[in-house]
Amino acid sequence: MNFLEERIVKDGVVKAGNILKVDSFLNHQMDVRLFCQMGEEFKRRFADKSINKILTIEASGIGISCVAAECFDVPVVFAKKSQSVNIDGDVYVSEVESFTHKHVNRVIVSKKFLGPEDHILIIDDFLANGCALQGLISIVDQAGGTVEGIGIAIEKGFQPGGAKIREMGYPLESLAIVESMDDATGTVVFRPQP
Repeated sequence: MNFLEERIVKDGVVKAGNILKVDSFLNHQMDVRLFCQMGEEFKRRFADKSINKILTIEASGIGISCVAAECFDVPVVFAKKSQSVNIDGDVYVSEVESFTHKHVNRVIVSKKFLGPEDHILIIDDFLANGCALQGLISIVDQAGGTVEGIGIAIEKGFQPGGAKIREMGYPLESLAIVESMDDATGTVVFRPQP
């Protein structure tokens, strides 16, 4: 069992509806030391890639991405879920359905922050159905950039997202892959990883 799996077992809470609450350390209150371990692990797993930017989506992916960016010594760009007055100029746009929030977000990235010269590592906290990742991949495609890899903290291996992304040919590394969860017992079973 790796460091993230151990933390999920210790502090994660399994809820009905295939919900894994990790808000005490990952996506509400954030354990920055844990994020440092995650960033170092992403750096190790993608060491052979020439990455010059990290891309994520607001809000839960930002913390992990910022810490990982320090390990890669690159900037982070995050897709915003709403247009604001401080985004000027042209934007890339994609629609993303949220598993957690059960609605569709129109996500945007300013064209001045992504271009054909960019080699992108996409990072996010969860992977369930893969909608957020497909939206971010679409944005990189619109920019003419290259997705060098995708790093996920927790993948729900029993949902179709991981298989979809891997079938598309993208290098996908998930630090913890949940094979099954039982809200009655609170148990989490992980997929063995090399």
